[in-house]
Amino acid sequence: MTRAADEILPATTEARSLLEARALHFAYPAAKNAADVVRGASLAIGRGCLAALIGANGSGKSSLVRLLAGILKPQSGEIFFDGVPLSAIDPRGRAKRIAYVPQTINSVFPFTALEVVLTGRSPYAGRFRFETAGDEEIARDALAAVDASHLAPRPVTELSGGERQMVALARALAQQPQCLLLDEPSSALDLKHRTALLRHLRRLRDEKAITALVVTHDLGLLDPAFDTVFAMRCGEVVAHGAPADVLQDKILADVYGDEHVRARRVFNRTFVWSEL
Repeated sequence: MTRAADEILPATTEARSLLEARALHFAYPAAKNAADVVRGASLAIGRGCLAALIGANGSGKSSLVRLLAGILKPQSGEIFFDGVPLSAIDPRGRAKRIAYVPQTINSVFPFTALEVVLTGRSPYAGRFRFETAGDEEIARDALAAVDASHLAPRPVTELSGGERQMVALARALAQQPQCLLLDEPSSALDLKHRTALLRHLRRLRDEKAITALVVTHDLGLLDPAFDTVFAMRCGEVVAHGAPADVLQDKILADVYGDEHVRARRVFNRTFVWSEL
């Protein structure tokens, strides 16, 4: 049985990882004898760390992030948040501490962007309590933080994919979490908003010590924007470290199954490409 997170989370310590996964295994139950999509994956992310999760399509990145968010439950292994098993924290407590942003948000109802962002305040609402003026201020601040204040009155059904992604990120920020889990947040964003997103994540890290794990295929933005990179292959975390240490020819060729991948470090930044 779970208890309120406020009752069981211990005092934080600098030495302990904020989010940790140990030997996770997971398979989707739809198919009989389904193979694990996450196979013994382990990682540890420190408090105030901006981390990236990379790997080829189908390597298990999205499934791993959904496990870390508590959306999926591992068949074996354990996840810890600030030293406490994630399974011991009730859903409301998890939502106050971990915010998950999926690859896409879909809505058939014409809720405004502001209304969608306000749903991020639900973990703090009591039963039968409506959003307060304070909640709306937090939601508007979250929209402003991602340069999307102008979207507040617009129905999400009328927004582009990139605009919806900014609304989803604002909703996550409105939760005021300690940890952000973002699944390819920049996939639908243009260059301006992609770099703005990274600047904001770095600002959250530097000013509020917020931890973020970002699934991304945009290897060109990893170094020097991120503190740590985790690389997945076939459901396992096969490499981790500083971007310059992970973004190496041999590692990337193994991770992506492409012997033509090249990485070169120039002016304290690593450039990655695949030769034609």
